[in-house]
Formats: sequence, structure tokens, C-alpha cells
Amino acid sequence: MSEAALAQKIDDPGLDETAAKLTPERIRTTINRVLQQENSARLKAFVGTCVSCGLCSDACHFFLSHDRDPKYSPAGKVKQTLWEMIRTKGNVSQEFIVRAATIAYTECNVCKRCVQYCPFGIDTAYLMTVVRRICHLLGVTPLYLQDTSHSHASTFNQMWVKDDEWIDTLQWQEDEYRDEIPNLRIPLEKEGADFFYSVIGPEPKFRTQLIGQAAVLMNECGVDWTMPATPGWDNSDMSMYSGDLEIMGRIKRAHFETARRLRVKRVVMGECGHAYRSVYDVGNRWLGWREMPIPVIHALQFYWEMLKEGRLKVATQMEEPCTFHDPCNVVRGMGLHEMARDVVRAFCSNFIEMEPNREQNYCCSAGGGVINCGPPHTKTRVLGNRVKAEQITATGAKVLIAPCHNCHGGLEDIINHYKLDVKLVFLIDIIYAHMHKSNAI
Repeated sequence: MSEAALAQKIDDPGLDETAAKLTPERIRTTINRVLQQENSARLKAFVGTCVSCGLCSDACHFFLSHDRDPKYSPAGKVKQTLWEMIRTKGNVSQEFIVRAATIAYTECNVCKRCVQYCPFGIDTAYLMTVVRRICHLLGVTPLYLQDTSHSHASTFNQMWVKDDEWIDTLQWQEDEYRDEIPNLRIPLEKEGADFFYSVIGPEPKFRTQLIGQAAVLMNECGVDWTMPATPGWDNSDMSMYSGDLEIMGRIKRAHFETARRLRVKRVVMGECGHAYRSVYDVGNRWLGWREMPIPVIHALQFYWEMLKEGRLKVATQMEEPCTFHDPCNVVRGMGLHEMARDVVRAFCSNFIEMEPNREQNYCCSAGGGVINCGPPHTKTRVLGNRVKAEQITATGAKVLIAPCHNCHGGLEDIINHYKLDVKLVFLIDIIYAHMHKSNAI
């Protein structure tokens, strides 16, 4: 059996077992509720405008990586899912719902690259999130993704990190990095600070060094900052991608209310793309806020500001040839590509661009909640992004910088599967290794 055939043969209890319990009435009622009550003019405009020209196809890494198979084109995915729901007025089968969920959750990263190719500006990513919303309300969601959403609902963080474990982790990182920076502190619950530094659940769980490195950077730059000791510290949001908008609203409200309670001036988010999208673009709008109650900036912008203000100083440069992956949500979504390149060029003497790059860069195939669909769907996304492996290889770089957690995880799988000779790092890994540290022993 071919790899492509294996990728299609997937058992996921979150899809199969739950769909088997659905009745035709529940399917029809749920679909029509979402189409008629939760979406109106925007959905009607997009669906009614598409002329099936196919110009969006070349934007999709799934389409390109599967030898231009039309079913993987953005328009093809919408036709197989949402358009059929509309055409039948919700009269679709259990099997149809399983296939629709599989397409929406595991064969589309909602990366919005296709929007730039559409002559009418149709947001296919938005249309696929409508499909996800329907599937969520029907209870047909990949098991691992749903488990993550449950974690958000129960603990207000992605990784079931308990309150005391969170505080212990910060104190551990403070002690760990004092071996190098004796006066290092990670301030907790400091009211009125300039910055509240927020991270995502995997950092205290798996990548604690990123918190320690950020603390060293804050210390060296003389920044007035703090981190909370209460829930609200995690800015990640897989509920946004599962379609559980109610939980998404709860966790975004907790994040902003924590910042307001501490009376900070700005929130600085660590190197994560989807969390940034959920805070500056989706969660705040769901809550009815026209603007964010407190300004939020991504780590890329923060590094850039510190560098331009002369607070962040370069001691040495990395000489290995490196390239930079543009995360969808901070580049296509927020236009931070030039700021990122200013920082990379400052710390790296041999920078090589991927082609295409910036807002045209290929998605990592892990964003959009796809990586959180878990091991059953790993091969689907890895085989669906052969073009990313080819893009990385073409640079000849030995170091790949990915300033986003989901991108980092997805690219790691691509590197391993296609056996690429490249080292994967976060941008702060390079900054920490090559920045000037005036207080170091």
C-alpha cells in the first residue's frame, strides 16, 4: 500500500465513534443553525462569489504536494464540504460529516495563503472554520484536538499544567539561569509593569529553556516586566481551531483580564503564531471588543524594538548558513516579516532566503490546529507538505529558524521524515547564544 493510501486509512474515535451516534435530524438542525444564525452576509458573499476558476489551487501546499490533485485545492475542499451542506440544506449522512471533518481539520491549515491567489479575495480559511464549527457542535472532532480543548476549559492552559506547577517552573528557570546571570529574576505579580510576558502551555511543559532565555533577554535589556502567578498566563488557543468558540472566548477573556488586573502597559507574547492570531484578531472580536483592551505585540516585534533602541546588543554572529520560516499568523496575518529579518541579519552573518518568502511562504503544515489532531494524522500533514521540504533543501542552509511553536513542531516532523540535513531552532535560541550579557559571570 502506498504512503498516500496509508495516510487516508485513519482511525480516530473522535470522528468515527461520535459520528455513528448522530441522527439525520441533529445533523440537519446543527448545519442550518450555523449557516443561518451564526453566519450571514460574509458567508453568502464568499459562497456566491466563487466562480470555480481554480486560481487558488497553486497556493495550497496539500495540492502541490499531492501532484496537483484537485480534491486538495482550496475550492475543492469547500465543494466537498460546505457547498454540499448548503446545496442539500443540511441533509447529509454520518459518513459525509466524518469526511468533512477530516478535510477541515487535517487537510487544511487555514493558513490563508489561498486568499492572496483568489481574484475576489474569498477567504477559504474562514469557510473551512465554518465547517469546523459545525463538526464541533456535532461532536465530531479529532480526539487529540478535543482533548486539548478540554484542557483549556478545565485549566485555562493547553497542557493541563496545575497552578503550583506553573509557579514552580518559573522559580526553577530563575534558579537555573542564575548560574550565568546571578541577579536574574522572573518577577511574579508585579503591578504596573511595562510588559506582561505571556507564553503557551508547551513552554512550561516541554520547552522551559525558552522562558529562561526570555528572562535573560529581559534582564539584559533592563525591561520592567512581569509574569502572572494565576491562570491567564497561557495565550494558546486550540479551541479557536476546534470550533469551540465559547471556550475560546473564556480563555481570551482570562488572558486580557489577567493583564488588566496587573495594570501592565503591553502584553508581549512569546514565539507562537496561532496564539497571536487568537489574541489580536479572533478572540477579542468574539468577545465584542472592537480593539484589544491592552496592546499586544509578538516576540518578533519586541526583539526588533529592543534592537532598535540599543537595549539588545549583538556580541557575536552565527556564521552557519541559515534560513527563516515565515509563520502564517505573524507574517501573512500581521506583517512582521521585515522586523524579523532585521533581527535575523543582526545575529546571523550568512542569511539565505527561502523561495517563495514573506507573505508568500509555504505553511509549515502544522498550524491551524492540525498538529494538535495528534499522531493518527501526522502522516497526512507530512505527506501534504513535500513542497516545504523541497523549499528548505533548496536554500542549502544548515540552520532553520522557526519563531513559532506549531511551526517548530511541524517542521521537525518534515525534517525527520524527509531526512533533511538542517538544525531547527527558535529565534530566541540564536539571540540568547549571541547577545551581549553584561551581567554574566
